[in-house]
Amino acid sequence: MSKLTKNQKLASAKVEAGKAYTLKEAAELVKEITTTKFDASVDIDVRLGVDPRKANQMVRGVVSLPNGTGKQVRVLALCTPDQEAAATEAGADYVGLDEYIDKIKGGWTDVDVIITMPAIMGKLGALGRVLGPRGLMPNPKSGTVTNDVAGAVKEVKQGKIDFKVDKAGIVHTSIGKVSFTADMIVENAQEFIQTLIKLKPTAAKGTYVKSIYLSSTMSLGVKIDPKSVDDKI
Repeated sequence: MSKLTKNQKLASAKVEAGKAYTLKEAAELVKEITTTKFDASVDIDVRLGVDPRKANQMVRGVVSLPNGTGKQVRVLALCTPDQEAAATEAGADYVGLDEYIDKIKGGWTDVDVIITMPAIMGKLGALGRVLGPRGLMPNPKSGTVTNDVAGAVKEVKQGKIDFKVDKAGIVHTSIGKVSFTADMIVENAQEFIQTLIKLKPTAAKGTYVKSIYLSSTMSLGVKIDPKSVDDKI
């Protein structure tokens, strides 16, 4: 087992074992215990009382974070020529169709989000083996398959993210950067958690939000009292 560094020891001493903090306290604490030299991402992990193996208990959705993610999201818009100018103006990093489909077939995946149109999805079927494992395949449920390509590009650039519960019943996503103020982190976290609550499957019984942890890249996880976010949890 590797030894803790001096900074890790100091950080560990600031997080009280077993204590559940308020969301505001957790946001402030994560900023305080992060010692990376780069602007680390702030992540949230929510364990849900669902069985993802059952289709009627799958939790998946999208949310627009009020303060964005702090990340530079690279967007590829696969669209017809009449939509290209609008997609470019909306901020898409790459815009086109057949030339990019050929690049992807060749192994190119240097993007974070791909947005396309319903009429074009047929052409993307052959790209499933490349895009699927990387989470890049456009999906109507996440808003990345739409006739309003420019609108979708703008939303993603402004902080729209999609999420999905994993096999262990946990939803994990980044909601900002350590350079954000604690209030900005809190606002983003509240928006994300409230969206999860709205998506509660009717088939889910018992406690829905079992635990919430906030952390940054390489930092300790800080446990949050769910009641401090929503007293109805």
